[in-house]
Amino acid sequence: MKKVAIHLATGFEEVEAISIIDILRRAGLKVITVSMEDKLKVTGSHQIQVTADALFSELDYHSVDALILPGGMPGAKNLDAHAGLKEQILQFDRDKKLLGAICAAPLVFGHLDILKNKEAVCYPGHEQELYGAKIQTTPVAQDGHIITSRGVGTALLFSLKLVELLVDKEKAQALGKAMLVEM
Repeated sequence: MKKVAIHLATGFEEVEAISIIDILRRAGLKVITVSMEDKLKVTGSHQIQVTADALFSELDYHSVDALILPGGMPGAKNLDAHAGLKEQILQFDRDKKLLGAICAAPLVFGHLDILKNKEAVCYPGHEQELYGAKIQTTPVAQDGHIITSRGVGTALLFSLKLVELLVDKEKAQALGKAMLVEM
């Protein structure tokens, strides 16, 4: 079973994070929510608290198949300020392992220069932080092993794209149909 790490920093966007967690678990993937704080409870941008499965310092990234960043403010900036996370993202990029970010979180990838000459999207107003990216306007953009999406309204499509890549297209379509998502 493939393992996915979803990273929660203070100020994460709750709808994005929970949608991704829920849909990936429905697909049968092993989802680990990772607190970027020094405690398991993380508070989202709308003051909803979530108890993560693990602390960042506890996770063995060698066994993780995909690294996902929900957006939100100041969540995305808090992710961007985490040196250990940035090291893991760079390692995933070198290994061509799946990297995903939604809303403002693609700015983390942009600041690491891993979006150069790649198609990418983000929440409107953050495009200038996707250094060197070929900015798109689609709900979800995939360029190789990097997937980006625009925000809360695209979270289901982003999640289903992750299912397509981590499981298969048929599973993504079946889940989308069951949830009344037009794909």
